[in-house]
Order: sequence, then C-alpha cells, then structure tokens
Amino acid sequence: MSDEYIFPSRLFDSQSHVFTVSELTVLVKEVLENVFASVAVIGEVADLSVARSGHCYFTLKDEGAQLPAVIWRSQRERLTFDLHDGLQVFCRGRLDVYPPHGRYQLIVEEIEPSGWGAKELALRRLKERLAREGLFDAARKRPLPRWPRRIGVVTSPTGAAIHDFLTALRGRFRAVDVLIIPVKVQGEGAAEEITEAFQWLEKYDWNLDVIVLTRGGGSIEDLWAFNEESVVRAVASSRIPVVSAVGHEIDVTLADLAADVRALTPTDAASKVVPSQEELEALLTSYAMRLRAHLNLRLKAVRTQLEGLASRPVFRFPKDLIYNRSQQIDEWERRLQEAGDRLLERKRMTLSGVAARLESLSPLGVLSRGYSMTLTYPQGAVVREAASLSPGDVVQTRLHRGSFLSRVEKINGEGEPVRLDRPV
Repeated sequence: MSDEYIFPSRLFDSQSHVFTVSELTVLVKEVLENVFASVAVIGEVADLSVARSGHCYFTLKDEGAQLPAVIWRSQRERLTFDLHDGLQVFCRGRLDVYPPHGRYQLIVEEIEPSGWGAKELALRRLKERLAREGLFDAARKRPLPRWPRRIGVVTSPTGAAIHDFLTALRGRFRAVDVLIIPVKVQGEGAAEEITEAFQWLEKYDWNLDVIVLTRGGGSIEDLWAFNEESVVRAVASSRIPVVSAVGHEIDVTLADLAADVRALTPTDAASKVVPSQEELEALLTSYAMRLRAHLNLRLKAVRTQLEGLASRPVFRFPKDLIYNRSQQIDEWERRLQEAGDRLLERKRMTLSGVAARLESLSPLGVLSRGYSMTLTYPQGAVVREAASLSPGDVVQTRLHRGSFLSRVEKINGEGEPVRLDRPV
C-alpha cells in the first residue's frame, strides 16, 4: 500500500455511516485504483475467452487463489504469442473494480510467457528472424544425389535412431559407405557438439555426398538442441546437402526447416538418401529395354536405308556410270573438235581477206599488169624520178618475171635518163 495515499475522510466514520452498495463499491474502486496503480503478477491462464468487441477475458490462478483479468482489444492485437489456457504468464497492469459485478480485476497492460512459455516465445521470434533471412526458403534447398557413395550421419552412436537408420539402409542399398559422427543429441552441450560436427565436416574433405542429422523422438525439451541458432545456421550453410530426421512425424524443429530435405523418421531418411535394390533393378531393366528398342529401331532404319541405296542404278549397274561418263567425254570431244574447226575456218577466211587486200596493194601485182620497177643498185631504193640519178649510176629494173641492170649514160632534156640496158 502506498504511504502517500490518503483514504477518503468518510471512511473514518464507517461504523456509524450506512453505505449503499454503489457508494461502497466506488470507495473500494477508488482505493484499489490508487493503491494498486501498477502491479506485476505471475499466474496460469484459465477460462480464456474473446468477446465480439475484441477484448480478451481470462482468469489468472495459482494453487490458492484466482484473479479475473482483461486485455483490451488494442493490447491483444499486439501480442506476439498464442495466449491459451494453461500458459504461465507474467503480467503487469493495474487493479480495477467493475461496479456492475462488484468485483475487482486486473487490467493487463503488458503480458509475456514465463518459464517454458518464454522459451516458446523466444523460439517463435528466432524462427521469424531466420525466415526473414531466407534460411528456410525453398529456393535455396538442393536436390539429393541420386546415387550417393558415402553418407555422413551426425547422431548419437548409442541411440535407437542410428540403429533404425542403418537397418533401413542395409535393407535398401548396400553399396554405400557410412561415416558416423558421434554427438550428444540432447541436454547441455548438445547444440555445441552438433555445430562443431558440421564445422569439422566442412573443414576436412571426407568425400561425402549427403549428411543425415537424426535422433529419435522426445519432448520439446529433449529436441531443443535442434532449435538452437548455431545448429540451424550450421545446417543451412553446409556445402553438402543435409537431410534432417529429428524426432517423430509430428515433431518439427528449426533444423528440419533449414535442411535441404526433411525426413519424418530415421527410417524415412534412409529411404530418401538411397534407392532401393528393387528400384535399381527395375530401373536398369527399364534402361535395357529402352536401349534394346532404340537399337532395333536404329537397325531397322539403317537396313531400310541400305536397301534403298542398293536398289539405286549406280549400285545395280555400276559400269553404266563409267559408260555414261565415257560417252559424255566423247560428246564433249566431238563438240570441241567442231568448235575448233569452225574457229579455224573463220580465221582462215579472215586471213584470206587480209591477204587479198595486201595483194591488191603489193607492187608485184602492178608488175603483173606490164609495169616495171626501177631500183638503185645495189641499194635497192625505188627510183621515183630521173633527177635522183646521175650518169654512170647502175639501176635494176624489175619486171613481172625477172630483172636486169642498166647504166645511166645521160639524162634527156625532159629529165628522163638514157640507159644502157644489160641483162643481170
């Protein structure tokens, strides 16, 4: 009770004064609201109900007493956890009296889970934060190798999980190696050992194709190590695909959400990481049948193509091609000869025409018509006028047939020389 609060003066004569119910209720309400203006209470939620107005009504209780409580709609809408019956909570608020019922109640202004409820709230907040970072996104999850050769198993070496996993593995596919990394899977230090195991696998190259993180079922406290942030980040950052098989089918940890593949049980994990012997045999049989069918189709196509080629004349009568080519060469030779003869004839005619023109212009042609040609002797220059000669010069006269030499004696007055003719 606050030392500074002063009771109403009318309370001092309460023995002689008779109160109405409303008056007394108002007095009690005034006292409670002033003395218990801020209180903190721990209790268990019971009789939880939400009115149509959105306000939330419930009872806080422990082994010896109960306390009505109310959360107004505006406060309830800001809750970050699921408020339900049986949840231990820590509340902070003020006491109030509701006059129509004449009972006091706690007006809750702050509320959060206490004890294990606080851990659930922390887990929810961690899940939301990691989800925002993308650790649970389906896009970052990788497919498992179809034919793994070596599998790493992070688990307790003495638990039932490893026994179930190995039994299922041997029953499905024996041609695979298993590397067991022993760790604690619950209790103090379990999260640290699991994280260190993944770091160890990352540091050294063990030629692993897939990692299986597994343990058997248990309570949420038993599985809590697989909700620790360090374990979740180790699973998400693994360069090797991870299969998480933690607990039973209904148990879902953050490690399950971060893994590339979630298996419901250790046995289910074995069925996901390796094929069964029967499936492998059926697959190989299917491949063999498809290969045989493909080869038969290919053989048929090649045979049809070969028959088509064999039916062609070039293969049926191979010499015909040679004969045809020989005949074609003969034809080309004949055409070439004819073309050469035509060309030669045209050239001969052209030459005859040119010779005729030259013959008409030749001095010899003039001589055949009775003319002669006088040349200086022995120079052979044509004498065109008498003035070019002197007495005593020897000249040669060429006729149509033969020639003779003459000596010039004198030149007549008309400029014509007088010759002394003498056969050459």
